[in-house]
Amino acid sequence: MEIGTFTFAPVSPADDGAVNPEQRLRDLLEEAALADEVGLDVYGVGEHHRPDFAVSTPAVVLAAAAARTERIRLTSAVSVISSDDPVRVFQEFATLDLLSGGRAEIMAGRGSFIESFPLFGYDLRDYDELFVEKLELLLRLREQEHVTWSGKHRAALDGHGVYPRPVQERLPIWVAVGGNPESAIRAGSLGLPMALAIIGGLPERFVPFAEVHREAARRAGHDPPPALSINSHGYVAEDAHEAIDDSFPYVAETMNRIGRERGWPPLTREQYEASATLRGANFVGTPEQVIEKILYQHELFGHERFLIQFSVGPMPHEKVMRSIELMGTEVAPAVRAELAARAPVSTNVR
Repeated sequence: MEIGTFTFAPVSPADDGAVNPEQRLRDLLEEAALADEVGLDVYGVGEHHRPDFAVSTPAVVLAAAAARTERIRLTSAVSVISSDDPVRVFQEFATLDLLSGGRAEIMAGRGSFIESFPLFGYDLRDYDELFVEKLELLLRLREQEHVTWSGKHRAALDGHGVYPRPVQERLPIWVAVGGNPESAIRAGSLGLPMALAIIGGLPERFVPFAEVHREAARRAGHDPPPALSINSHGYVAEDAHEAIDDSFPYVAETMNRIGRERGWPPLTREQYEASATLRGANFVGTPEQVIEKILYQHELFGHERFLIQFSVGPMPHEKVMRSIELMGTEVAPAVRAELAARAPVSTNVR
């Protein structure tokens, strides 16, 4: 299993200023470097267009991270392709691929917020249509140097060359999925790996998403089916109570602020503690607890990748760094060893 971490680069509310965008981006590069140093496989950065997050252009930040890292894969988490130009997205990540020596990935998604649609002149009534059309173009750009294509929401391409081309022959493109089964089916039908976000509720409720993704892939002739990633919130500390105490204030402030926009009830301490139990959605606890939970979910999903978002809210940089260190030095090696021990042994019968 590949194990990694991702961030939305949260900053403090405007009336606080304790974590400003400049400092947050400097911290983010240190976190990426540490993730690489301790042996994590993937580092991701999300795209937002709000004052409470510092990154609107993941490829730019990941390019800076490429100069500070050597091995770790670098992905958006996500790129909101619905409100972007797929040609520019491809060019940006092809450039990142060249700078990083073939470590770039795109996680394409609709995004969890809508600010980018009016910002770039798109109508929210076209929400689904935009994603489908632009994903199609992004995949065409990956396969062809000279592209002929036409659609409703972008100027047509008539054999235009798109440059630069990446180091990797096929730039990895994942589809990020939240609560929409049709998105899981679409990703499977296209033979694309799926990043399934689980940030609330019982994880077993999401098993059907993995099943329809794999079944759609097989029906479309993609066998074995493409990979699955589980993406969740979390925080790792040496002590279980410390993990809750450290993370809850930042998670609650962030989720409740967003919740006021969306009509969610406030997150309580009791709910947060319940989400940190084995069958909860969040990976909050000691290394041993997080190891147990990853392995438990692997029995449910059989996934090939796990990504954890530590910085839900502007958590102090040193605490995020310690979580990354524990994830790389204690959690990841134990999970990999256990899954290797569980793997069936192949025998050659003559």
